[in-house]
Amino acid sequence: MSPRFVQYSYPTTEIMYPHFYPCLHCHPHSYIRMVQHLIERCLLLHMSRDQCVKTLAEHASIRPLVTLTVWRELQKENKHFFQAYFHAISPRPLNE
Repeated sequence: MSPRFVQYSYPTTEIMYPHFYPCLHCHPHSYIRMVQHLIERCLLLHMSRDQCVKTLAEHASIRPLVTLTVWRELQKENKHFFQAYFHAISPRPLNE
């Protein structure tokens, strides 16, 4: 039985993959871009790094090491954004 090919669209390119989403081994560049996109969606939902890692592992079957590696690279390239992001999502003390 041959694998069923599913079309995956990413911004302007459409590529045929033998999996539902890009495979780390078949198309590493596309896979990393997909992980980056999913991390960005987690950021929009105000998730912490650990919440993002857990969510991507559970719902997208992405290995935690891959998510952490992509997260670290994003953090290196966007230091000011992540400083502001961590400040924004950190718990605030209640003012009485």
